Amino acid sequence: MTPAQNDLLPLSLFVVIRNPHILVGISKRSLAFGFLQTGYDLAVQISRSPMKFEITAESVLYLLFVFLPVPFLATYLHWSPVVIFASSCLAIIPLAGVMGKATEYLADRVGAGWGGLLNASFGNACELIIALSALRAGYVDMVRASITGSIIGNILLVLGLSMVAGGIKFQTQTFNRTAATTSATLLALAAISLCVPAVFHHAAHKGAHINELRLSVVISCVQFGVYLLSLFFSLKTHKQLYVCVVDTEKEEAIGTSGWTVRRSIIVLAICTVTVAILSEFLTHAVEEAAHTLGMTQLFIGTVLVAIVGNAAEHSTAVMMAMKNKMDLSMNIALGSGAQIALFVAPVIVFSSFFLGHPMRLLFSEFELLSVVVSVIILGYVATDGECNWLEGVQLLAVYLILCSAFYFA
Repeated sequence: MTPAQNDLLPLSLFVVIRNPHILVGISKRSLAFGFLQTGYDLAVQISRSPMKFEITAESVLYLLFVFLPVPFLATYLHWSPVVIFASSCLAIIPLAGVMGKATEYLADRVGAGWGGLLNASFGNACELIIALSALRAGYVDMVRASITGSIIGNILLVLGLSMVAGGIKFQTQTFNRTAATTSATLLALAAISLCVPAVFHHAAHKGAHINELRLSVVISCVQFGVYLLSLFFSLKTHKQLYVCVVDTEKEEAIGTSGWTVRRSIIVLAICTVTVAILSEFLTHAVEEAAHTLGMTQLFIGTVLVAIVGNAAEHSTAVMMAMKNKMDLSMNIALGSGAQIALFVAPVIVFSSFFLGHPMRLLFSEFELLSVVVSVIILGYVATDGECNWLEGVQLLAVYLILCSAFYFA
């Protein structure tokens, strides 16, 4: 090391974490070096200034990667199921985020038609993987609860947070009323589809279990068909309502700036396998963890599992609202909710027969009430084409009330 380089020894540390690569710079005044890694930017500067830390909201998501090895270690060392359950949940969150980013990038690059099919297949892959893992373990009630939680979470929590975050900066935000109303109608169809089996269950004669299964399959087929037609509507006949230009700002918001198709495919494959493994850890520990924490499977399914699977997508919707891109934020929130109800739920029903635990679309009265109430309040919010922070607060208030009731149920 030369005398000039020796003069660059550290006196303090300055760390900045940004998205989406890692850049490391070490200097007293000017010397720096860097390297690239998928995920986030980490800039480290050594100087005489006081120690400072600046962490962006998106980077917090990636900090959760520190929990990734914990479930493997906890399982091997036979730690408490609570540790395995909690660490699995926290580790899945950033993986779900990376899967969503890879899917978005690929969907934007392969064109509208194939992009729509790609989003249909992988847009909610994390939730689907968790649900199938829980279903294979026999937690049918928790799987149903996770479907309910994902629907009301997208309608009330994601949309509410987006409106509040955007409304703080912009007095009134506008969005495409036709597209929002279409999504709201799809969610209303989902509510009807969930209510009919419950009414049939209470109205039918005893021993009609096999007919309830058949009804669930028929309803799932109708839901799946409507979802395919909604893709045709949004990608072909009325695509002008859903036009989304691929620009630098959007790529930076979702964290795919500088990505390539090859990297996206590799990341998607690795994350899918990892989420599947973590989902196994989660489902094997959920029963004892729920008992230890004093939580019911209903609360874990509707709140915890639903938030874990959607957390990364939630952050993207909020960030787009803060950039006054409320159209995109609405599409993320309502589109994801409709996808859960019309695509993920039918796939789970179809898969349940192959996994040995046939699942009926028979939800509890309170789950049905939650979905119906969410769809009703959404109708008032989505029909005028504009929103403000107070409407977001109202959506969040409904969500907190429902979560409280799920906890004490």
